[in-house]
Amino acid sequence: MALGKYSRADGRRSSSGYCSTVSIVVVVALCVVGVWMMTSSSTVPAQNSDVSQENNNEVKAHVAESNDQNNNDSNNEGNNGAVDDNRSSEEGNVKQFEDNPGDLPEDATKGDNNATPNQEEKNDKSEDAEKITEDKEEEKSEEKSEDEKKEDGEERKEDTTTNESENGDEKKEDEDSTVVKNDSESGETNVNNSDDNEKTSEESSGEKDGEKEEGKIGENKKDEESDQGSTEKKENSSEVFPSGAQSELLNESTTQDGAFSTQATESKKEKEAQKSSIGENQNGNGWKLCNTTAGPDYIPCLDNLAAIRKLSSTKHYEHRERHCPENPPTCLVPLPEGYQRSIEWPTSREKIWYHNVPHTKLAAVKGHQNWVKVSGEYLIFPGGGTQFKNGALHYIDTIQQSVPEIAWGKRSRVVLDVGCGVASFGGFLFERDVLTMSLAPKDEHEAQVQFALERGIPAISAVMGTKRLPYPGRVFDIVHCARCRVPWHAEGGKLLLELNRLLRPGGFFVWSATPIYQKLPEDVEIWEAMKKLTQAMCWEVVSITKDELNGVGIAVYRKPTSNECYEQRSQNDPPLCQDSDDPNAAWNVPLQACMHKVPIASTERGSQWPEQWPARVDKVPYWLLSSEVGVYGKPAPEDFAADYAHWKRVVKKSYLNGLGINWSTVRNVMDMRAVYGGFAAALREMNLWVMNVVPIDAPDTLPIIYERGLFGIYHDWCESFSTYPRTYDLLHADHLFSKTKSKCNFKAVVSEVDRILRPEGKIIVRDTVETIGELENLFKSLKWEIRMTYSKDKEGLLYAQKTMWRPNEEEIVTYAIA
Repeated sequence: MALGKYSRADGRRSSSGYCSTVSIVVVVALCVVGVWMMTSSSTVPAQNSDVSQENNNEVKAHVAESNDQNNNDSNNEGNNGAVDDNRSSEEGNVKQFEDNPGDLPEDATKGDNNATPNQEEKNDKSEDAEKITEDKEEEKSEEKSEDEKKEDGEERKEDTTTNESENGDEKKEDEDSTVVKNDSESGETNVNNSDDNEKTSEESSGEKDGEKEEGKIGENKKDEESDQGSTEKKENSSEVFPSGAQSELLNESTTQDGAFSTQATESKKEKEAQKSSIGENQNGNGWKLCNTTAGPDYIPCLDNLAAIRKLSSTKHYEHRERHCPENPPTCLVPLPEGYQRSIEWPTSREKIWYHNVPHTKLAAVKGHQNWVKVSGEYLIFPGGGTQFKNGALHYIDTIQQSVPEIAWGKRSRVVLDVGCGVASFGGFLFERDVLTMSLAPKDEHEAQVQFALERGIPAISAVMGTKRLPYPGRVFDIVHCARCRVPWHAEGGKLLLELNRLLRPGGFFVWSATPIYQKLPEDVEIWEAMKKLTQAMCWEVVSITKDELNGVGIAVYRKPTSNECYEQRSQNDPPLCQDSDDPNAAWNVPLQACMHKVPIASTERGSQWPEQWPARVDKVPYWLLSSEVGVYGKPAPEDFAADYAHWKRVVKKSYLNGLGINWSTVRNVMDMRAVYGGFAAALREMNLWVMNVVPIDAPDTLPIIYERGLFGIYHDWCESFSTYPRTYDLLHADHLFSKTKSKCNFKAVVSEVDRILRPEGKIIVRDTVETIGELENLFKSLKWEIRMTYSKDKEGLLYAQKTMWRPNEEEIVTYAIA
């Protein structure tokens, strides 16, 4: 233009006036953009952040170009600001699911660290603008024309529109991936932080090229809070397993709680609401309270009084064994009057609320042995037992001193305590890094296992009667019995031979009972019978020790590590089991008075002692061969390693930080479908224990779990579990419900989940979208809090919390009435 031909002074005045006008327009535009940014998170549905690599580069190129051209046009400024703000808001949403680290990792913290540089960049832009204004006096002939600037701005508008259009297309493609997350627990750290949201809105789009976030997160509409303002570069996600059942639940980070929703989302929610309303009535899906003789302590398979009355004999404790009703109950067990949230571990080991387990018979009968005492509103557990009145720890250390090879927490990691009482032995073995499976029958020792579980000590209700215990063969490092009242010597030693099945070759049987140290005729008779039996079984007497403080004797036996002794016996009594007898078969299998041979092949489980704890938890068992196919289709060792890596990632990046769980309240945990025990292994450093359940119709991986230094049990989820009501803080079910609903009464399974879960207890379900929907409706009918649901590619996650709600109407369970 002709302006370049005028004098320097005129040029300065003209340029100054022009720049003033541009500055005013820019200030006004920035104000408008700022107002839009402050209101967009609550009034405008966020765009999909699944922007392609090309779009990211394109937008960044426009920003750079705008800086070079001195922020030419207010329209350009507004367009770029909108895109930048939109991307910044989306990238700032926290990733709270499977691959989310919770505590921000390196990539995530880049978002926070970039806040200051981004603001400095804006200041640099202002300074550059002033500098360019001054330089215009010397660049009269090199300035762009107004027409060129206009054309430039229009091109950028078109580019921005193209980006928005492409974003919209990608948003439609990701619509199947949805999450709804509700408030975190009361008194817990809330993962939603409005301060962080403000920080996010200030961030620019100067992130690394190629970052990609997938899916949608819907926040709790009551609070309408947005997620933490952290950004994270998503790791390349790959399927841990080829099976759809184990497909990864990817990071999700785009909000879906704006003013506008999609037709697909609205229609889906309406269908679910209609389905839910059909199933619910005033009492909640027809739920009723179980009216039984056992009341709040009802265990369906142990309180089937009708079946027990029909037994022809109770000589072998048949009446203490499982007798599951043909039609499992679908009613809900009532709460004890005055029930309140359980005391947290480790305080719970010493005391629990009386009203949670309102039984005093044991305190009256066993109080002098320091089992349990009543003290006001508490039940107190001094840590004693029949054989260790002065405390379990002294007793535990006495055993170690008598047989140093036991090496608690190193060589000896997994223990079976038979006739455990209130499980103080197992409770104090935690201090020696030992995991103890405590068992005792539901008998006249009123609620002993319930006391144990309320204290936060693992235990089940079971009896050594006519059937094998529900564990595989050769898995326990030590079996312990302290005055457990089991007639080991009777009927050819059938019950002691069951312990022989369960013990690892080279494992120890620790027996503390009166026949060891008393000379009463009955005790002498039992001792002589036990000497004869253990010699015939080739058990070595390692130690017979007197505990002077407690005034008891302790005998320690060792199971052989070879078959040499068996072959040299003059009589085949007890006989060796047939080769066809599987020592791992344990579900409703009758006991037999025989011994299984010791494995000797180097690749056979039981031929070697496992690695010392804790090395064994990570190590692939030596007997898992590459020639064998694992549960998920890979060679067994690779399957094992992949499963562990999967659950370590899920636990670390999702469960521990992304769900809002206060883990200090979680002690008793159950993995309802454990496979290799990877979930429990990933939690091993937490102050909790995990009961790994392997369903009877699933691949038998329970021996692998024990080999890792963990423990578990076989179970049929069409029946009730052998535990008291309200005994678990958290249940984890990975593709369990979809596999059981075609075989079991689905409502009965949910009723059982309600029975064993404590009020305020949690459940995490990973399953098909269809199953997740059914469970969500049932949980809602139970008045549970649905804290989060998530779905992607027909797979979903549901996190719910049980409440104190109980229905008013009762249902008489006829077979459980005395």
